[in-house]
Amino acid sequence: MLETILAVKQQEIEKLYMPEEQSFTHYSLYDSLKASPYAAGLIAEVKKASPSKGIIREDFNPVRIAHDYEQAGAQAISVLTDQHFFQGHRDYLTEIKKIVEIPVMRKDFIIDSLQVAESAQIGADAILLIGEAMEAQKLHELYLQAHDLGMEVLVEVHSEETLGRLLNQFTPKILGINNRNLHTFETKLSQTERMAKLAPKESLLVSESGIFTNKDLQEVAGYGAEGILVGESLMRQTNIKEAVKLLVEGGNV
Repeated sequence: MLETILAVKQQEIEKLYMPEEQSFTHYSLYDSLKASPYAAGLIAEVKKASPSKGIIREDFNPVRIAHDYEQAGAQAISVLTDQHFFQGHRDYLTEIKKIVEIPVMRKDFIIDSLQVAESAQIGADAILLIGEAMEAQKLHELYLQAHDLGMEVLVEVHSEETLGRLLNQFTPKILGINNRNLHTFETKLSQTERMAKLAPKESLLVSESGIFTNKDLQEVAGYGAEGILVGESLMRQTNIKEAVKLLVEGGNV
């Protein structure tokens, strides 16, 4: 599936046009996660659909969802902007950025410098770069470009091999461990445990995918994660504010 997505993404890049430049107040993803009062800071995701699960939320109002996330205490918001596979849009990020005062991260399959520049234009405080999607040297180049444009980067890896190649190039300030294999879509929280042992101590660790409950949050925090990225389990809930509170605080709302 990853190869298919990247092939479509390459076609999209050839047709990419830049939006009009706007002015935004920027917030630090790193600082926000570090300041979290919870065992692990929450990056709450705005996501309508996925290739493996189809439509996740029929009643999809990205701005209202983002507002609810912020009100419930999320440390940051991740916005799926891929249209073809996830039914997202870059405009969702810009509209969300206008109404929240926490970091907004663009989650997409970013493999080209044009997409990094586009991310800055639409208001992203941070972007996701996927280790399995490109060579380590290319990722490092995009990482540096993002920082030059005033954005932070969540560098995501799944395998030990990918992490090793990246660490030969540089040490990411924010390192995400994807518990989901992007080739098979198999998800295991134990992937965070395994990868955390190999992660640099100076990197802020974020556990991604397969986190549904406060128990899951506590588990990955025990492995060393200071942040979690959660989308599907929150997007499926009728009352998003209550769902966030249950996830980060546990107990009954």
